[in-house]
Amino acid sequence: MKIRLADRGETIEVYENETLYHILMRVHKNDYFKYLGAKVNNKLKGLCSKDFKDNDIIEFIDITNPDGHRIYVRTLSFIYVKACKDIYNDIDVTINHSLNKGLYTELQYKHLVTKKHLDAIKDRMQEIIDGKKPIKTIFLSVEKAREIFSSQGMSDKVEMLKYWSKDYIRVYEMDGYYDTFYGYLAPNTGFIDKFDLRLFYPGIILNYPTRESNFELPEYIEQKKLSKVFKEAEEWGEIMDVAHVGALNNKIADNTIRDMIRLNEALHEKKIAYIADEITKDKNIKIVLIAGPSSSGKTTFAQRLSIQLRVNGKKTYEISLDDYFVDRHLTPKDEKGDLDFESIKALDLELFNEHLIDLMAGEEVQIPVYNFKKGCREFTREPVRLTDEHIIIIEGIHGLNDEITKSIPQANKYKIYISALTQLNIDRHNRISTSDLRLLRRLVRDYTHRGNDAAKTMELWDNVIKGAERYIFPYQENADAIFNSALVYELGVLKKYAEPIIMEIDEDNIFYPERQRLLKFLSYFLPIEDESDIPKTSILREFIGGSSFE
Repeated sequence: MKIRLADRGETIEVYENETLYHILMRVHKNDYFKYLGAKVNNKLKGLCSKDFKDNDIIEFIDITNPDGHRIYVRTLSFIYVKACKDIYNDIDVTINHSLNKGLYTELQYKHLVTKKHLDAIKDRMQEIIDGKKPIKTIFLSVEKAREIFSSQGMSDKVEMLKYWSKDYIRVYEMDGYYDTFYGYLAPNTGFIDKFDLRLFYPGIILNYPTRESNFELPEYIEQKKLSKVFKEAEEWGEIMDVAHVGALNNKIADNTIRDMIRLNEALHEKKIAYIADEITKDKNIKIVLIAGPSSSGKTTFAQRLSIQLRVNGKKTYEISLDDYFVDRHLTPKDEKGDLDFESIKALDLELFNEHLIDLMAGEEVQIPVYNFKKGCREFTREPVRLTDEHIIIIEGIHGLNDEITKSIPQANKYKIYISALTQLNIDRHNRISTSDLRLLRRLVRDYTHRGNDAAKTMELWDNVIKGAERYIFPYQENADAIFNSALVYELGVLKKYAEPIIMEIDEDNIFYPERQRLLKFLSYFLPIEDESDIPKTSILREFIGGSSFE
């Protein structure tokens, strides 16, 4: 057969039975290990695949490609789990969530994990990597996979397979150990060249190269406050008896999900009320700043917090940072020469701080309205004067950066970070990315409320992520409170909204591999058809519609 190599623009001959891995080693003799997967006619494939035909276009992808990066992290995770089990006799390993520029993991071990244990795991991982051990891709019947996972003590995977919609499942095997991963792995362990381990009580942080660190190992940054919120999320998961997708699907199937929805929403309300109480107790607080990445539910959270503050006898006044954009011709530009509306310099901070000080002093202030069509501020609102009982609520991307309110004393400010930090995982070794949950929320909201199709939302998403990495995540630990807006049941609801939107992406669209990935991800979940128990004030309503705050 003949195939065309996209990166070289040349056609080569290949044998019908060759894998993409064999072709890769022939084409890139000296640096084949840099490439982790491939796109065949724009469809993502693992390197063990033979699924291509005459005249197909093949593009090999490395760690700088988002799908290549995911393959790297999954393969590293597989090696980590295998190393732990080799040393500690099939110990249970859980890959919980992202934290401290890596993955936070826990070992179900009889003793506390020490540096001695950490060094032993690290040495064993390096042995596995240096040995370039083959990672075999096998397709097993669901019955056979269930039998193998039962024998390995993987009850979470057995539970997940109860609702598997296909007759077979892709499984990875190395030295007699079997595992499943949501996506492809590299064909052998030698493709991994950078990793590190670090103790973080009571578990271990698994570090890997990231985009923010130019695909080198990132500088270690401890996130104590975020860690505490993830721990709270785990406790909520225990209260609701849902840690993995299989447990969630059980509740959907046996119709006990309604009680869990009510319980999850009550936990949200209790947390918001607690934050409102903390603000009310401190008479010095006059300004509440709310920041978080896109699709965290900031708008609904601000409304619900306002209600709880009013219950406590406070009055609230909301200000949007968007109304303080500088005139369009003064907007800074990014490295590509495009207008950078997410830069802090895109805001008139002098006027903003002047207005805040005047409002706190009881002065009359005319708050501007930004005209996005004309690209300038207009003063069409009626002037406002606040009382001593007012709390000013400000929602915006830069809320946790003290530069935004540089003229306001710290004692007068209360900063809240909000994000969807899901406590639910597919199974012990497959976490659910917080950015994936937010992307699904945004896909549904953009389609339902803004008329954007999935491709348009995905086109904007990379810049949204870059903006969060630059302007939000570095300031997370500055927050006085962190609110986790994830709802353990929401992916069952989002599934029926998101799937038809995602399926509209054509095969020749640049985002087709993302279509593949997200549809595979959603296939793990049973749909929740009855939405009657989701309150009109729920954060989820901000995305699916029906919110009482609209």
